[in-house]
Order: sequence, then C-alpha cells, then structure tokens
Amino acid sequence: MTDVPPNPDAKAPDRVTAQDVARLAGVSQSAVSRVFTPGASASKATAAKVRAAAEQLGYRPNILARSLITGRTRIIGLVVAYLENQFYPIALELLSRALQARGYHVLIFMAGNSTEGVSEVVQELLDYQVDGIITASVAMTNDLTARCDAAGIPVVMFNRGQSDPRLSEVTSDNILGGYTAALHLVATGHRRIAHVMGWQGASTGRDRAQGFRNGLSDAGLTPAAMIDGRFSRETAAAATRALFASGDRPDAVFVGNDHMAFAVMDTLRFDLGLAVPGDVSVVGYDDVPLASWPAYDLTTIRQPVRRMVDATVDLLLGQIEGDADPGRLRPHKIRIEGTLIKRGSVRDRTHHEDTD
Repeated sequence: MTDVPPNPDAKAPDRVTAQDVARLAGVSQSAVSRVFTPGASASKATAAKVRAAAEQLGYRPNILARSLITGRTRIIGLVVAYLENQFYPIALELLSRALQARGYHVLIFMAGNSTEGVSEVVQELLDYQVDGIITASVAMTNDLTARCDAAGIPVVMFNRGQSDPRLSEVTSDNILGGYTAALHLVATGHRRIAHVMGWQGASTGRDRAQGFRNGLSDAGLTPAAMIDGRFSRETAAAATRALFASGDRPDAVFVGNDHMAFAVMDTLRFDLGLAVPGDVSVVGYDDVPLASWPAYDLTTIRQPVRRMVDATVDLLLGQIEGDADPGRLRPHKIRIEGTLIKRGSVRDRTHHEDTD
C-alpha cells in the first residue's frame, strides 16, 4: 500500500463561528458572546441552548480575538520567589482557584529575589499583556513599579509589603503576630527568649521581629538574642547551633516562619540532644499543614490565608474592572489579624517553678 500524497488544493474545513452557533441555537450572535464571556449575563435557558449548539458544532470561542476587541486578556501573572515553604504552594493554589472562578486565567512565573530576575519576569508579563500582577515573596523595584503603572497594570503584593504608595499589599498583621507570640511565651513562664528572625530584607521578617520586641518590652524583658534566619532552613539551623553554643542558653525561641521552625526543632532535638518543649519551647509563624503533624506539634501564629487570598483577588480585580467605588481603585495596605494556635511545642513553665 502506498502513501497518498497530500493534496495542496484540498480545502481546509471551515472554522465554526459564533454566527453558526447562534443560527443553530436560534439566538442572536450577541447572546452567544454573552454566554462565553465571564461575568456577562445570560438566562439559564439561553446558556443551555448555546452550549448545546456549540458542543454539537465543536465550537470554541477565540479568546485571543476577543482580547484584541476588548483590550483585556483576562490573564493574571503570579510571581513567586520560592516554593520550599509550604505556605506558598497553598497560597498559589488558592489564588489560582479564586481567579479562575472569576473568569481569569493564570500565568505562574518563578523569580529569584534578585533585581535582575524579578525584572526579567515582570517584563515577560508585560509582554503577555496581563491584566494584573500578584507578587508573593518578591520585591518590586521603583523602575518596575513605574513601568507597570505606566502600562496601567495594577500590582498587588501578597504576604509582602513596600513603602511605595503605588503598590497595594495584603498581609497578615505581622507586628501583632510577633507581639502575640512574645506575650504567649512570657505568659507561660519563659524569660530568656530568642528570635530566629525572618529575612530582614522583607517587610514580613522586619514586622514580626518588631512585634516580638514590642511584646517583650511591654513585659519588661529584652530578647536573649535576635539572629536573621533569612527564611532558610540551613541558616536557621546554623543560628540554632550558635544560640545554644554557650551555657546561658535560651529557654524559648520564636521563629519567623514554620519552615525555619522545623529546622530549629530538628537541630535542637537531633544535633544538640535537647527536648522540645522539655528543655526549649518553640513558636513558629504561618501554621502550614506540617505544623500539626505529631512529629512537630508546633505552636504557631496562623496566617489567615483564605481571607488574605480573598482580599487580594477583590483588590486586584476591583482595580482591573473599574470598581464603581473610587476608593477601591487606589492602592491599599491591608492587614488581617492572625490567630495563635497552641500545640505541644511550648512548655508551661509557670507550673514547674518549684522544681526547675
């Protein structure tokens, strides 16, 4: 059997159009457009007829063509620096689902914390003509912010803040969270309390550290030590070894996030032979799923991630879609209070004063 060569004169099958769907469904072309436009109104009966006709004809709306007409791609760029911390995969999944439920598509880009890496990613997003950008654990330079502002592309920073008035941000109340952690350790009888801080180049790390200082100060105490753990497991482990190298060791450690807290606990138990919480109490920040596992049973400050995601999406889409409330079009700085989750990594020393 010989192969039959392709016929260059053969006519390609005609593309099914919205007019074809409208004709078969017995509705107007504008009705077809409304059915396939997220957020547009169409009755259930009309939508059912249009979708049945589209399925029968094999019709798929041309999203790219629509974006040329409307000037909007309905694409949101999500930029994240790293995923080792369990908090960020959870947040990205929730952000993606929330945006998709509102009819937007999502492009996820990885970018290092270097200025060059972030600049390249944001430029790619501008080239894709995204409608908006959400950054998670990523800093924006003044130049990048100006370029997004000039292009009319709103940016919302998730779990990170900057002083630039052009940028919106949504975080937990990190100062209050650090304050709450400090007071909990004081209330449970701890007096030599150290802090393995989150990276001090990030607002989250600085704010949690400030709240911790404020809490101890209000209790008449000063930190036993404060070391920048840079949100890194390896750095946090090294900081723990340094903290406990002398005989005058801390009786508690507040750690800038759970990702580092797990490293602190592992180092205390397996490298230094200390018991948690028998010898040392540990408090983290985030409440990622691993924190509740029996191996860690970590007391921590829970970030209200679902409320943070909802606020981020509402804020960004309000700016994109021209919300009727002019106040929502301006950049906002939103802080949402977290919750202290008490587990087994903190010892109540007030019940052991006579025996310690």
